[in-house]
Amino acid sequence: MPTAKKAVSEISPQEPKVLAHELKLPTVKEVVEEMSIDGGKVRLRTPQGRPCEWRDYKGVNLHDLGVAAFFRDNAGLVKWVNQQPLANPLVSIGDGHDGVWNLFAEIGPTIFRLEILDWYHLMENLEKVGGSRSRLARVKALLWSGKVDAALKEFDDWEHPRVDNFRAYVTKHRHRIVNYGYYQAEGISIGSGEVESTIKQVAARVKLSGAQWKAANVPQVLRHRCAYLNGVFSR
Repeated sequence: MPTAKKAVSEISPQEPKVLAHELKLPTVKEVVEEMSIDGGKVRLRTPQGRPCEWRDYKGVNLHDLGVAAFFRDNAGLVKWVNQQPLANPLVSIGDGHDGVWNLFAEIGPTIFRLEILDWYHLMENLEKVGGSRSRLARVKALLWSGKVDAALKEFDDWEHPRVDNFRAYVTKHRHRIVNYGYYQAEGISIGSGEVESTIKQVAARVKLSGAQWKAANVPQVLRHRCAYLNGVFSR
């Protein structure tokens, strides 16, 4: 008699239920003013005796209008977003990963994208520098106002690899570091919490204890979960 672990590796009991529903990606009716993109992971089924494999997928949140997730289909993500009614300018929020910004670069090519580096990820990177708390507080206040040069100048008297890393991070994304205080006061999002919440809610399904999925079925699994998050099953 197979062990529970072996049985899971052969088939996930959730998979037939998910595959029974044929779902289409949603089309939003309202104009999309803000969006954010982030990545998640799903565990793929592997042949018995081989270690499991975790692979990336991308989630996108059209703030308050709809969510979607794509596995090994960046082109599909871009196509879906570009089919929606997009505002001009379009607020695009993400962390520091190149993969996220490469996707944004293909979205709304004929409109202006207002790219914003997620404030909370920016602060996470600042905290990695360490050192004087008073210095970090000054840098935080300057970055909150979008004063990048002044913020970096605070480290002129300190040479350290962690400082170098932070300088490189800020310099790379300086055109995405805005006056966060002003934007927040204007009701514009300054963090990618919307999509991070989406990833967590998708993970609540795809990362069920012991769950493993066939790679070919992952897109449907993600679409099913996003349909639930979009309220399709409550209509």
